[in-house]
Amino acid sequence: MDKVISAEAADGLPPGRRGLAMLAVGMAVCMSVLDGSIANVALPTIARQMQATPPEAIWVVNAYQLAVTVSLLPLALLGDIYGHRRVYCCGLVLYTLASIGSATATTLPHLIIARVLQGFGGAGIMSVNGALIRFIFPRHQFGRGIGYNVLVVGTSSAAGPSAAAAILAVSSWPWLFAAQVPFGLISLALALPFLPHSPRTAAKFDPQSAVLNAVTLGLFIIGLGGLGREGSRTLVWLELAGAVVVGAVFLRRQLRLSVPMLPIDLLMQRPVFALSSATAICSHAAAIIAMVSLPFYFQYVGGLTAIEVGTLMTPWPVAVVLMAPIAGRLSDRYSAGVLGGIGLLLMALGLVTVALVPANAAWFDIAWRLALCGIGFGFFQSPNNRLLLGSVPPDRAGAGSGMLSTSRLVGQTTGSAIVTMVMGLTHGGPAAIQTATHIVIGIAAGSALLAMVLSLLRGGRR
Repeated sequence: MDKVISAEAADGLPPGRRGLAMLAVGMAVCMSVLDGSIANVALPTIARQMQATPPEAIWVVNAYQLAVTVSLLPLALLGDIYGHRRVYCCGLVLYTLASIGSATATTLPHLIIARVLQGFGGAGIMSVNGALIRFIFPRHQFGRGIGYNVLVVGTSSAAGPSAAAAILAVSSWPWLFAAQVPFGLISLALALPFLPHSPRTAAKFDPQSAVLNAVTLGLFIIGLGGLGREGSRTLVWLELAGAVVVGAVFLRRQLRLSVPMLPIDLLMQRPVFALSSATAICSHAAAIIAMVSLPFYFQYVGGLTAIEVGTLMTPWPVAVVLMAPIAGRLSDRYSAGVLGGIGLLLMALGLVTVALVPANAAWFDIAWRLALCGIGFGFFQSPNNRLLLGSVPPDRAGAGSGMLSTSRLVGQTTGSAIVTMVMGLTHGGPAAIQTATHIVIGIAAGSALLAMVLSLLRGGRR
């Protein structure tokens, strides 16, 4: 078995098996990404049918996101210890069973519990999917595989609201979850025979680190989310202070472990890995700031309908989908630091032009600016992901994959909190929303420029 594993890890899979393995990964990643957005569309309906208030119903979304975030790093380490294929398949089984539980839920607590389990299953998929791609594709085509993965993620993110609206147009909200079950079963049927085995590390799992990681990230996310809420901020600051204190204890424990759950040894010893992670956090923060704030701007200041705003925002994800495979192929030949820097510069320029456009401008005048942002973001993602995942040893590939997903979620959480906080401080009519939007888009452009500098600091490494 060790010889088989070594051969697969070194050379990737043969073309026929490679395509089926990538199909299994793509289907599961598509489901886990879609799940992050489809439930948002149905929240008003779920709240009404279950006689819940909006703050109570929002936990249908928050429960999934929290479960994913706090379990990514522990599951990534388990992938390095017991095999990425095993963690992936277990996550897929749990996700599929939890989808059945969500579809059959009759009370809000039942649905929230099922969503927590679904989040743990989704984390099992997302924590090791990058590591699996590293062993599915030959080394000289690794960037191509990453490009395909970014393509799937981008397409799923863009299609989420539309897919949810289409299902709700012909059926009830439980079918949002029930429709995922057949795809989960097909993905599992492909994963078991075709996914590769990978090298394993000799580390031991540390339960105390898993608890400290969950408390740190949980308090951080809940605290940031509370910055935009009205009322007393005392609890919010206590939550953020708790995240800092527990996080410090978590970091001290990681420094004592030979193979830490948070790969702090790799962050300290491999500058490329640290710079790639920081670049991912800053770039995803910039992207989510724009994607969250601009719909408010165009709807409340420009007077557009929700459908018109959705159509107006489409050029960004479409551009990401088109650029990701191209950038992935280029990253197999050229420097990821330079490619990423070029993409982030284009993204920053696009954000600056977006900040200058009137809310009632013609569709094309807005669309090309958003497309420029998407081209830059898509041109950055594949090379950055390739370099981050490729900069870790094969037996720590799960740590790289987990860190990639964690960086993305931390960036998105921070960006969303910035929008919420600025919007809360400038609440009022259209003039206040316009001012707040200009502020946060300026912050997004600055974050993209910071990410560009971090990317270029990696130099000509491939």
